[in-house]
Order: sequence, then C-alpha cells, then structure tokens
Amino acid sequence: MGMLASLISGLASGEAVAAVRRARTAAIVYALAALAALCGVGFLVGAAYVWVAGRYGPMAACLGFGVGFLVITGLLLLFHQLSAGARARRRARRRQADMKAVGITAALAVLPALLKGKGGLGTILGPAIALAAYAIYRENVKPDADDPDAGEAK
Repeated sequence: MGMLASLISGLASGEAVAAVRRARTAAIVYALAALAALCGVGFLVGAAYVWVAGRYGPMAACLGFGVGFLVITGLLLLFHQLSAGARARRRARRRQADMKAVGITAALAVLPALLKGKGGLGTILGPAIALAAYAIYRENVKPDADDPDAGEAK
C-alpha cells in the first residue's frame, strides 16, 4: 500500500512540475505578445497623431488626442464602478459555495469517527435533523425589506 501511495504522489508531483513549466512558458509568451501589441498600438496612435496634425495643426491634434484619451478613461472608470456591485455579489456567492463545500468535506471526514463513538447514530441524527429544520425554516421565512438581495433569485 505504501509503495502505491509513493508512486501516486511521485506521479502527481511530476505532473505539477510539468504544469508549472507549461504555465511559466505560456506567461512569458503572452507577456512578450502583449508588449509587441502595445508597441503596435503606440505606433498606430503616433501615426494617427501625425495625420491629424498635418490636417488640423499640431495644437488641435494635441487637444483632440488629450480630450479623447480623457473621455476613454472616464468611460472605463464609469463602467468599472457600475459593474462593482455585480462583482461583489458574484464573490459572495462563490465564497458561500466554497464554505458549504468545506463544511460538507469536514462533515464527511468526521463521519466515520462519529459512527464509531459512544453516541453512534444518535450523534449524527440530532444535528442532521436540526439542519433540516433550519433549512425548512429559511425556505419559508419572508425576505427582509432592508435586504438589497431579497428579490434576487439565488
């Protein structure tokens, strides 16, 4: 049995090292591609500036590009603020699901020890019945008017 566990852990650690190497290589390639893309965008902005400056003059081109980039910045910040609430709700749901999974895992890990103990099945049935009763209560209680997430489907 010990040899099998050793073999499985060796395989898993070898896979983990290979996955880390692949991830590192992919990160380097993506970083270089992003740098090249930024250089390309910079040259395109420069070419657009030269064209606008030749057409309308350097001062009008500077003002136009400055105002344009400030408008883009404002729109990005506005979009970020408007989507912050949705991101917070999504994080809360994910955190709740993670906590539920941890609780279930802990309960399953303790289950054999509880079954072998003095209380046996009664030790498990009492809290299980209490949890079921609480779940039924939560399902049938009316939502609070103060709760901003009260009307949302879960």
